[in-house]
Amino acid sequence: MKSSFSDYSAEIEKYLRDMTYPSGDLEGLYGPVAYGMTAGGKRLRPSLLMMAADAFGGCCEAALRPAAGMEMFHNFTLLHDDVMDNSDTRRGRPAVHARWDVNTAILSGDTMLTLSTRMVSDVPDTILRPVLDAFNTMALRVYEGQRLDMDFEKSDSVSIDDYIRMISFKTGALLAASARIGALIGGASAEDAEKMAEYGMMLGIAFQIQDDWLDVFGDATSFGKPIGGDINNGKKSYLLLMGLSAGTPGSEALAEAMKLPAGPVKVKTVTRIYEKMNLSGICREAVARYSARAISALKATSLSDSDREPFRRLVEKLTGRRR
Repeated sequence: MKSSFSDYSAEIEKYLRDMTYPSGDLEGLYGPVAYGMTAGGKRLRPSLLMMAADAFGGCCEAALRPAAGMEMFHNFTLLHDDVMDNSDTRRGRPAVHARWDVNTAILSGDTMLTLSTRMVSDVPDTILRPVLDAFNTMALRVYEGQRLDMDFEKSDSVSIDDYIRMISFKTGALLAASARIGALIGGASAEDAEKMAEYGMMLGIAFQIQDDWLDVFGDATSFGKPIGGDINNGKKSYLLLMGLSAGTPGSEALAEAMKLPAGPVKVKTVTRIYEKMNLSGICREAVARYSARAISALKATSLSDSDREPFRRLVEKLTGRRR
């Protein structure tokens, strides 16, 4: 195996930048696709897929195209998410709908979905069915998670369990599928592929809770989008739900603060309440808890300690990130 996550991410980054798309009179369709795919990012999903393939004895080069397909799918969801969230910035630059228009973002996003399916399907026939089953199940979970997330914005009865279910669909499912598909490409048994999927799911939940934390306490420059977006959009984040369910005077103050009009004052007010209620620490404890569950799933695989090590370090890297 390669020595670090960055080795895999560098390889997939080069592959993505070398990809070509139709131009000419189709530039209006594929230009936004290329724009989205070359915006940078952690390349977490494709790198995890390649890591899993490599760990179980597969060829990294054979995993490159399916890995790129997973990244394409992820970026397709980002295009549509930015439209639904009214977010004009993505990774420090204009979102696709802001640079072009909403219709372009929708159509180019649809194109990315089809391209991603084609790329993920580029595997040996012997594993094509389980790979496509994993991919399609993941896609449905992501859409279901997005629907729940949208519904939560208008609901006053969202529980922590509801939230965990939502992010396990919206975020965890993609990482679970990446780990499972990579393991299958590498020749893993069904049992090992299942454990790797569990690893990806727990990592995804920890990753999303950390993302909620960063939306409030992170740095806008390194985070790639404005701080406080979840607060202004009324998102039922882990911090908000934990605060509202605490049953303390802080909970009442938080509920009132969330009624303020969107803007810097609302963000500042809610953030101060979070700090007084120690919701930052509570959030970090949850990240550690789900990270531990990811490691437990990893230990249940047949991988050697040395082959598990890059995955263990990835958990540490993602849960300690500031972007």
